[in-house]
Amino acid sequence: MTPSTSKVGSIADAVSLIPDGTRLAIGGFAIYQHPMAVVRALIRAGRRDLTVVGTVSGNEVDLLAGAGCLKRVETSYVGLEKYGLAPNFRRAVEEGRIEVVDYPEVLSFDRFRASQENLTFWPCDYLGGTDVLARNPDIRIFTCPITGRSLQAVPPADPEVVVLHAIAADERGNVILPRRHLLPQGLDVIMARGCDTVIVTVEKIVPRALVRRHAEQVQIPAYKTKLVVEAPWGAHPTAVLGRYATDDAHFRDYVAASASPEGFAAYLDRYVHAPADHAAYLERIGAERLGTLTELDTL
Repeated sequence: MTPSTSKVGSIADAVSLIPDGTRLAIGGFAIYQHPMAVVRALIRAGRRDLTVVGTVSGNEVDLLAGAGCLKRVETSYVGLEKYGLAPNFRRAVEEGRIEVVDYPEVLSFDRFRASQENLTFWPCDYLGGTDVLARNPDIRIFTCPITGRSLQAVPPADPEVVVLHAIAADERGNVILPRRHLLPQGLDVIMARGCDTVIVTVEKIVPRALVRRHAEQVQIPAYKTKLVVEAPWGAHPTAVLGRYATDDAHFRDYVAASASPEGFAAYLDRYVHAPADHAAYLERIGAERLGTLTELDTL
């Protein structure tokens, strides 16, 4: 597919690119700007044995863990920040249903930098004496050829598929980031640069003329994207910078439901399995509720 070809597709098309056993990176950070429409669709499709590689993970991993989609998670943290722990993830780990590989937060970020630069490892000098080094056979000790110091070689993230959510893109897959952007958006760009299969859901597919007028904001160019999907509110209940806020009430309901397997199963039935697609999910949330979250900003 050439950059001049339309890359517009559906959420179902996105899921078809993420088969069982995929090594997957999910955009966003903690409880911010995850491509939740695709996450819910993966659960609906019954995906299994996924490996999620991340930096600071949140409800996207917790939801997949509770639904039985995960085999392995490589990250620095899985939690819900001010809403507390990630209950489904914790249960799954304690019961031995998910393998967890821990990395420090900055090093988790650097693993994606290694993939971006097509490096076979990322050098590190601060893991000596820690359980991260003791419990991870993928990290190798080597001698620096210049200084003779003992260093650690950390494997790159190397996801097979990256799925992100952004505010806008054109039909060719040129993805726009707002001028005012933070760590979650910057990390999404690093993720995209280190993978050949990049899926982006967006709040809106915009005309190419608009992208040309805002060319300096195209941080993920068309040649890096495999598929672009228009999915308004596609990150709900997480926030999208400059578009809408975190749905606090929904997160509180999620945490309460996730206190037990039975409660979480009821949550999945109501918000994942019962709605046939993303549009039906939004109908279930309700236009009035979504309207209270709107935070429109300029590009």
